[in-house]
Amino acid sequence: MTTIDAYGVRAQEYAELLGTIEAMAPEDRHRIETWAGAVDGPILDAGCGPGHWTAHLAAFGYEVQGIDPVPKFIEIARRRHPGIEYDLGSFANLADGSVRSGGAGVWSGILAWYSLIHLVPREVPGALAQLHGALRPGGSLLLGFFDGPRQESFAHAVAPAQLWPAEEMAQLLEEAGFDVVDLERHADPGARPHAAIIATRR
Repeated sequence: MTTIDAYGVRAQEYAELLGTIEAMAPEDRHRIETWAGAVDGPILDAGCGPGHWTAHLAAFGYEVQGIDPVPKFIEIARRRHPGIEYDLGSFANLADGSVRSGGAGVWSGILAWYSLIHLVPREVPGALAQLHGALRPGGSLLLGFFDGPRQESFAHAVAPAQLWPAEEMAQLLEEAGFDVVDLERHADPGARPHAAIIATRR
């Protein structure tokens, strides 16, 4: 079963458990709100899941669109948050016009919150290049992921996922044409360590 299929099977369960802002860590909410407040222009929530972050940012008045490769997530997001634009799509669709508002260099900000965690290491540089190409020059990426002392896979509840040392992910971003401007780590009780990086398109 592919990762997309696995999320499709558990999409409703995921949405009930984790598909609200109230279920999110306060630190993450503050980080995303602060980042979005510094973005001047349209924002893409890439890997939006059931759409809660997209809707949260829209409630602040930001121009924001969500995309996700899991059809069931898009169905849930549209049902829960009418009036907000959600489209079926992946990183590969960002520059080919198949995302409704897509095209190269369109976005001022891209939120990729735990959107790369299921990619095997060899796929990550390509995904970062696709995100880079979708941003305007100077546009901002906020990337959230699982932090770890070394790059390795682990048994995520839905599908195998990856831990990345934050410094190693920052290096990959630099190699993809980004300038890293902020790196934060935090660990919630009983949860895996997390990291967030803000990087701008060079």
